[in-house]
This record gives sequence, structure tokens and C-alpha cells, in this order.
Amino acid sequence: MKTAILSILLLAIFSCKKENTASKISQKDSTKAVSEIIKKDSTKISQQNKEEIFNFSTELCDNKGHFDSNKYSKEEIEGTYKLWFQMSGLLLSTPSVFNLNSLQKVRAEKEEILAQLDKDFALQKKELENLTVVKDPYWEDIKAQKLQELIEAYEFSKTEILAFSDPSILVNHKLSKNCENFAKALNSDETQMIEEWRKLREEMSKRNGDPKRIMNEFEERSHSPNKKDYATIDLITFGWGNCANEGIKQTLHDEKMYKKFNALFIKIDSECDEP
Repeated sequence: MKTAILSILLLAIFSCKKENTASKISQKDSTKAVSEIIKKDSTKISQQNKEEIFNFSTELCDNKGHFDSNKYSKEEIEGTYKLWFQMSGLLLSTPSVFNLNSLQKVRAEKEEILAQLDKDFALQKKELENLTVVKDPYWEDIKAQKLQELIEAYEFSKTEILAFSDPSILVNHKLSKNCENFAKALNSDETQMIEEWRKLREEMSKRNGDPKRIMNEFEERSHSPNKKDYATIDLITFGWGNCANEGIKQTLHDEKMYKKFNALFIKIDSECDEP
């Protein structure tokens, strides 16, 4: 009888110890699980709230853009801003030719002008190629378009400068594809040249607020001792130049691009001057 009672007591004690041990293990596992959940949630919250500032200017405003640095780096935002805003205009510049003085200057300084053009083109091309934009098909395509536009603009500017000294370069040139009449007139006899010049002036007068002045200038200059130079200026600058320039595919900086850029930010705070 005593032995039976002792066995029961020992069994009861062993069962209590086992339950306590299981309870401690269960409690430890629960604590670990809760800790892991808290850690994951904290990481998620931290990632969600990783906000940075990019300061940029537009025509009338100073802007402070708040962006999620988990999505874009500051370098990507800055590169995209340059592509959208700072590179929206002409990337290359050469002297304009509208009168006899500027024509003579371009002819006399042709080599220096072309050397500067080559230098500017190389710098702009390198900057565009190295520009880091946000990893988005839209912006990557805009970058490719802008690079192609730069290459075509360079070819156009170089050809135009050379043509003021030697218009024969325009004959059978790829940029003269839809402008053969001007290329032909510039390399024809005086009669044909003057005739094409007259047609050009008549077209110009239709788009001008003072059409009579446009034709009076033609009549006066066509009887000048420098009439061939005057004809060359108009036929290249307003004739072939405008025509060939239309063949260059310009990157469209439109409302869509504006909205696409603004969409990169969580919010934008702006301080603007009155227009």
C-alpha cells in the first residue's frame, strides 16, 4: 500500500515538471515569434517612410520634391530632371546668318566655328550617354530620342556652316531629301537662283505680318551688286535650313513629360513668382 502511494506521488511530481518545462518552451517560442513580427513590421515601416528631398527650379518656381529613395536614387532623379528641363532646348549653337556681315564672318571663321561645334557636340554627347535616369521605359526612350536628336542636330549645323562657303555640299546630301529645290538653286546659274529666291520670298511674305516689306527687300536686294550673297543667305537660312530642320525628329517636351516627371514625387512644395 505504501509503495503504491509513493509511486502515485512520484508520477504526479514528474508530470508537473514536464508541464512546466513544456510551458517554458512554448512561452519562449511565442516570445521569439512576436519579436520576429515586430522586427519585420519595423523594417517595413522604415522602408515605407524612407523619404528624401530633391530641390529643383522651373521657369517661375523653386521646388522641393519629396521622393521615395527606395524607388529612385537622388542621382536618377537629378538625371531625369536634366533630361526633362535643362535639356529641353537647343543643345548646340552656331552663329546665325541673316545679313552680309554675318555671312562674311561665318565664311572667314568657318574652321574655328566647326572646331567649337565638334567640341560642344562631344561634350553634350558624353553627358547624355552618361546621364543616369530613373529605370523606366518612358525615360529610357526619351534619353535615346534626345541622343539621336543631338546627332542629327550636329550633322545639320555642320552642313549648314559649310554650305555658306560651298553650297555644292548640299547636292545629294541626306538632309536635302525634301529640300532639293533649294540645293539645286544654290548650285544653278544666276537666273534659276533668283527665280527660286523670289518663290521663297513670296512664301515668306504670306506668313509675315508685313508682306510688302518682305517683297520690297527682295526687289532691292535682287538688284544689288551683292545679290548672289543675299540669295545665298535666304536660300540657306530660310529655305534649305528651315526645310532640313523639319526633318530632324525633335524630342517632344509636352504635358505628358511634365506629368511623368511630377509623378516621380510623393509631393512637391513650390514657391513661385508671379508670371
